[in-house]
Amino acid sequence: MAEAAKTSDWDSPMLARHATGEALSAITRGMYADHLNGLVTKGEPKNVPKVSSATPTPDPTTVMISDCGDSTHWLKYRRDTGKPADGKPGGRQAITAEVRKRNGAWKVSRFAVEAVGSC
Repeated sequence: MAEAAKTSDWDSPMLARHATGEALSAITRGMYADHLNGLVTKGEPKNVPKVSSATPTPDPTTVMISDCGDSTHWLKYRRDTGKPADGKPGGRQAITAEVRKRNGAWKVSRFAVEAVGSC
């Protein structure tokens, strides 16, 4: 997602390699909106994800991930001017994700990103 966001490439095949279902739909819709609004994302997010649960045991097919991601250096900018899209500074925010194994591949199927300052 971070790579595709650099150009708001909502149709990048890389997105479907790592996300599916609700997650893929949310990501592509968001990037398409950014594309239409002339926005790109610069920088890199900082993440340190941790597994919070895995089911079933002993051979999990669903894993829940939690993180306190940092978007301080991963912000939206106007494509035409290179100026920040808004005055929001980014920051640390709680992130949870459901990752499912299907046909031998792990993909994010659902996720939630809370407001900046939530962790």
